[in-house]
Amino acid sequence: MVHGTARSPRLLRRMNSAALLRFALDTEEFTAGEAMAASGLTRATVLGVCTDLVAAGWLEELADSREAGLTQRGRPARRYRLREQVGVLVGVDADEAVLRVEVCSLRGRPLAERTLELEGPTRDGPARRELVSRTVAEVLAEPAVGGAPSLLTVIGVPAPVDADGASPTDDPPFWAAMNPGFADTPGARVLVENDANLAVLAEHAHRQVAHMAALLTGERFGAGLVVDGRLLRGRRGGAGEMRMLELLVGSDPDAGTTDGLGALARRWALGALARDDGSSSLRSVDPEVLGIAEVLAAAADGDVLALGVLRRLGERLARLVAVIESLLDVEEIVLCGADVTGIGPVLDEARTVLEEQFSPPWPELTASTLGREVVLRGAVALALDRLREDPLALLDEG
Repeated sequence: MVHGTARSPRLLRRMNSAALLRFALDTEEFTAGEAMAASGLTRATVLGVCTDLVAAGWLEELADSREAGLTQRGRPARRYRLREQVGVLVGVDADEAVLRVEVCSLRGRPLAERTLELEGPTRDGPARRELVSRTVAEVLAEPAVGGAPSLLTVIGVPAPVDADGASPTDDPPFWAAMNPGFADTPGARVLVENDANLAVLAEHAHRQVAHMAALLTGERFGAGLVVDGRLLRGRRGGAGEMRMLELLVGSDPDAGTTDGLGALARRWALGALARDDGSSSLRSVDPEVLGIAEVLAAAADGDVLALGVLRRLGERLARLVAVIESLLDVEEIVLCGADVTGIGPVLDEARTVLEEQFSPPWPELTASTLGREVVLRGAVALALDRLREDPLALLDEG
């Protein structure tokens, strides 16, 4: 149904065209009658708009219902479908250590993808920008894409991002290196977003919870926040940054400040091994690869040292959850990222700490099921949302 009023025939035509394109995006093929029922437009308007969209290359007209053998009597129905070759969408997770790119159709069907495990953290801004641009171009050139142009590329970065796609340059140099002007990429329509924000958008689409947070954890913590069904961003895109953890844990360097569960597990396990001469299966683990997976495996076998680290992780998580709940009154907090596989014991410990040390209400605390690709899934979801909001805004520029 088309709502609202238009001040000019041209604007009304554009509104009607956008309504029909949104319908086409959600329908494999359709008749003029089906488009009339979905949009509330008259038959003459639907046929006129469809003719314009066919001429513009956005729709293609199929054999009518009689030619297709769908009907035998009455006036044959004209049939249409979206011309998917008009363009594609690109999602990018530009993590500092891993680059993931996916090209999908305008209906979200994956067409081509690539994952690059980087040899080390890429903090050279120009080199990072060139790597992302080159990789996106290579994936777009895959035969499965069929030469369709990118209508929108959404790039997730581990840095605050404002409404214009820029990250602060007056704080850690890390942020500017992670987002070296992606939004200004020549010849491309690019939307840049914080990685935790994309994670919460992916979880929000998956769970349909109106008040929720996604805690993206690995080497660092970041939070994506949805309240009243809307993403919270802040003036400079800093909503959800975890620098407030410095206030919670103090100046003790062993506390880890904004470190995520992966970094904390490694730091605290190595610290405990250095202080304690007791036996622990973690002593046989290479310190270079020691992380939360090894700690959880040892704890599951009853390793006392690993169990102590697990309890510390649960307490840290519980305090963070309590702060987010008290500030934002969310109903669910989802732990996301590569380090959440097998994280159940830490969640159980955090729930115990919440019940013992904090007053209710407590949000539901869960682990993401979207795995390592949660940021990429959020990037694709945001691209699809922007397309459906105003398809002509992207198609006109594609």
